[in-house]
Amino acid sequence: MKYELLLPAGDLDRLKFACLYGADAVYIGGYNYSLRANANNFSLDEIDEAVKFAHERGKKVYVTVNMIFHNEDLKDLDEYLIALDKIGIDSYIVSDFAVIEAIKRLNIKTKFFISTQKSITNLEAVKFYKNLGAYRVVLARECNRDDIKNIKDNIDTEVEVFIHGAMCTSYSGRCVMSNYVTKRDSNRGGCSQVCRFMFENDTDYEYAFSSKDLNMIDYLSDMMDLNIESYKIEGRMKSLYYIATVANAYRTIMDHKINGTLNEDIIKYYKKVLNRVSNRENTPQFYDKVPGVEGQYYSGRQEISNKDFLGLILSYDKEKQEATIEQRNKFSVNDIVEVFGPNTSVQQFKIEYIKNEDNEYVDSASHAQEIVKIKVPFDVCENDIMRVQIS
Repeated sequence: MKYELLLPAGDLDRLKFACLYGADAVYIGGYNYSLRANANNFSLDEIDEAVKFAHERGKKVYVTVNMIFHNEDLKDLDEYLIALDKIGIDSYIVSDFAVIEAIKRLNIKTKFFISTQKSITNLEAVKFYKNLGAYRVVLARECNRDDIKNIKDNIDTEVEVFIHGAMCTSYSGRCVMSNYVTKRDSNRGGCSQVCRFMFENDTDYEYAFSSKDLNMIDYLSDMMDLNIESYKIEGRMKSLYYIATVANAYRTIMDHKINGTLNEDIIKYYKKVLNRVSNRENTPQFYDKVPGVEGQYYSGRQEISNKDFLGLILSYDKEKQEATIEQRNKFSVNDIVEVFGPNTSVQQFKIEYIKNEDNEYVDSASHAQEIVKIKVPFDVCENDIMRVQIS
């Protein structure tokens, strides 16, 4: 069975890194009709470039057309769907029946599947959307293991589940608080994340009611035993480093599971990696039980900016054992760091020297995105990432 690792991409650079770092498929949004209006998103020309890049590497591209449509939103929808079909995307991700109707009316051959916005938690709903022509459904984040197993055991429709990223305090994204408080419509791509605001009550005690993030690394092996087809990461507004790191972590876990080499040490290491790359705490949420206080933020939270991403490998001179690096966060001589990449397993080393662009030896790389050279005692490749040591 083919297990699909599905990564988000907010722009073309992040799409490329998602593909390079282990995604089997990526999901993106255009300038309109998507639920991440604050992401950079893609023009039609960029979608065309993205599809060509992905298809050359055997990857798929899904485009979100999953907002809840008002009458004025339907303008130009037909033309947009036709344009995406001509580009050759692999699937539309939809939620509104108006989009399904348009796909059928226009005799579009590109497949579609149902977004998490439909909050699907039961078998009968899956049957309903299958009869409408959907080949896959994205299950609600609120499904537990028994819900998922019941669906998988009783229908051949593909199932996609979220395994990592932000949770919604409302039911799989059906939020109206943003609209009420800030007049920004969550269901049309404008979520202002009101659940993360701090509120006061009569005692002047500040409180929040947002969910902690989702992290399914402890249960990924069990989920794969249920024969779920697609494993989805949330985060179209996340950084390039986040995308590459999360993709690499889950790709590695999935490959070890498939090859029969997965063990607790591997899970333990990548759990540390995932906990470091996220600014918020995370839990398995609904998979194993209904979450209680451990799955929520009530009295505030700390979101510490992550500075693990030290540099991006631009090139490597094998004869000199010297890598040219674009700096992303400060690092210094004698630091212990590690490198990982699409074809580079995680390896650690001590920085012996740093040379700046004038070929001068310096104590540290402290200027944003400066180009430096360091000795790396093993082969590395372009687009590999150097980060702090994760022990």
